[in-house]
Amino acid sequence: MTTALPRAARVATWTYFTINGFAVGLWVVHIPNVERATGISHSALGGLLLVLGAAAFLGMQVAGPLADRFGQRKLLPAAGVLLGIALFFPGLATSWWTLGLALLCFGFGNGTIDVAMNSHAVVVERAYPRPIMASFHAMWSIGGAIAALVGAVTLGADVPTAVTLSACGVFTIVVSLVASRFLMDGRPEPEEAASDAPAAKPSTKLVWLLGAIAFAMMLAEGVANDWAALHAEDVLGTSTSTAAFAYGSFAVAMTVGRFATDRVAALVGPVAIVRYGSALAAFGLLLVVFSPWVGLAFAGWALFGLGLSGSVPQLFSAAGNLDKRSSGALMARVVGLGYVGLLAGPALIGGLAHWIPLNVAFLVPVALCLLAVGFANVLAPRPAEERIESR
Repeated sequence: MTTALPRAARVATWTYFTINGFAVGLWVVHIPNVERATGISHSALGGLLLVLGAAAFLGMQVAGPLADRFGQRKLLPAAGVLLGIALFFPGLATSWWTLGLALLCFGFGNGTIDVAMNSHAVVVERAYPRPIMASFHAMWSIGGAIAALVGAVTLGADVPTAVTLSACGVFTIVVSLVASRFLMDGRPEPEEAASDAPAAKPSTKLVWLLGAIAFAMMLAEGVANDWAALHAEDVLGTSTSTAAFAYGSFAVAMTVGRFATDRVAALVGPVAIVRYGSALAAFGLLLVVFSPWVGLAFAGWALFGLGLSGSVPQLFSAAGNLDKRSSGALMARVVGLGYVGLLAGPALIGGLAHWIPLNVAFLVPVALCLLAVGFANVLAPRPAEERIESR
């Protein structure tokens, strides 16, 4: 088979999103063990995590053009194998520099598969009469939840970190290779590629606007990931165990929202998903900012997660459909900017928290969500001539 049936390709894409979330989640739950094994300080770990982020961004920019040149069907399994191999290395690190090299490899592998699987998801979605992108992102969250359970079991049984990560690396490689036979090729048909008609070049301004909204949405998501529990504990005075439910309410609402988004998007369209979802997210975070009650704050985090859940998948889908001939490169730009936002959000709030109360600092992602409301119309379908950039 040169291409798989759309339904089989959809299941295969779910699989890649799940194993990516699983691999990243396993690394996250083993960070304390790796830190102790290498003997590094918290500040040194923070610096090395920046290396991971930079390597991921580099991997995204490399993967985009490769997807356009060789096709997602070839790139995605290769990226999965690369990620599986890279998962071995953090558990084997014994010093700061070996951990740095390990995270360089792991970050690059993660960035590569991120663009490859999102680009392939757009290809599969084109074969369906309705949106299906958000469900793929929901499976990434499911993979992270599975990793948390596996990590809890292996850490509780005192299984060495190197053994757990290596075994899961082998699992990632095997699953990537098995799922590869069901992938679709998203490159243009030969007659389309050989056409003498000039190809429409998407407006640079449009691509940057999509990337800017992705940056804003994922920055807001990063704030919830790193600061929700700390807000509940430091601002509202809850116990550590209770504070965990702050992030839990956000994560569960986001996962449920992503499973529901596709059907809603088929009815109302991507513009409404981003506009009203961002408005709901802003409202939810305002509840967190001003609520003196724990229960209401947790409800705010849930609304925040529900509002954000559908926006990023719509942005990635829009970027991948701007131009079939450069879908991967366009996807890499938007995904890359979103990833920068995910990394920048926690650091930005941490810096502001030195000068203003933590809940007041949350007004920054509120403002970004409101900006997304105003610019949501950028996802509206446009005639081809409006997407062509004059040279």
